[in-house]
Amino acid sequence: MAGPQIPYIKIPEIPLPLPAPFNSIKPFGLLVATGVYIGSIVALRNARRRGLDLAKMNDFIFWVVGIGFIGAHVLDAVFYTPERIARDPLYLLKIWAGLSSYGGFIGAVLGALLYKVVKKEKVLPFVDVVCSAFPLAWVFGRAGCSVVHDHPGRETTSWLGVQYFNPELRNPDAWGLVWSPDQTIGRFDLGLIEMVLTIPLAVSFAFLWKAKPRPFGFYAGWQCVLYAPVRFVLDFFRVEEGAGHEGDPRYGGLTPAQWACFGLVALGFYVLRLSKQHPAPATWAEVAPSSDEVEADPEERAEAERNAARRRGASTESAERSDEDRS
Repeated sequence: MAGPQIPYIKIPEIPLPLPAPFNSIKPFGLLVATGVYIGSIVALRNARRRGLDLAKMNDFIFWVVGIGFIGAHVLDAVFYTPERIARDPLYLLKIWAGLSSYGGFIGAVLGALLYKVVKKEKVLPFVDVVCSAFPLAWVFGRAGCSVVHDHPGRETTSWLGVQYFNPELRNPDAWGLVWSPDQTIGRFDLGLIEMVLTIPLAVSFAFLWKAKPRPFGFYAGWQCVLYAPVRFVLDFFRVEEGAGHEGDPRYGGLTPAQWACFGLVALGFYVLRLSKQHPAPATWAEVAPSSDEVEADPEERAEAERNAARRRGASTESAERSDEDRS
């Protein structure tokens, strides 16, 4: 199959009667916000199941997400577009103007550490619950990248290429999935590729969570260890240096994200080692929520009822065996 076969996604902004930069609903922002919302809901559900304080969990998410977004913009500006800071120092305050994924990760880690210091709380349980839900949120985040094409890769004739050079894209009225069988060259869309590669991780984490409790640190550690190599390889396919903002600068032949991958892997192995100090209970029944929490969550209530039925069944069987022995 010759030539790029993946359509170019073109979604227009929805105008709003508000001053800039709030004068439209942008597909990227909508998808990212959806990811944050869904990730927060799943994290709170998982926190309830592990018996964590939900008020503290909410507070922790606020710190991590808020400082994460600040870090995402500031580090993007410092490492990717320092010339914009030189022209306009106030660009650092324009949080909506540019985001870096690794800047967000670093900001989130700083947020967790600040929460630990200010609130004097142990944060590993909160971190792990957030990371158990993060891949699902990341799928939506990278979906946002795939619709604005802010991670263009190198030119390619492979069928895995996106039709970046389709002439129909110059038509202001064209939108949706822009595709033509005549295209012979395109680009890798690294945001789209990373979104697709994140789906198996999100599904795996969901199945592992339902299977049995894991030590605190399990999800955080494995997320770091598994994500870093994927990102390290993908960045070799990024558009060439100097090709606008998307052409990431190279330091020693590697992008800033590739250098950060080494730190992320090290952090992952450290957290996995730390998780051994927090053994998990054998079953979910051992960390079952209180009756009030069960009433608030039908899924948890149903599971608690099933566990109770199994325990009653085991007790009845034991009593019958005792009667048989006496007879």
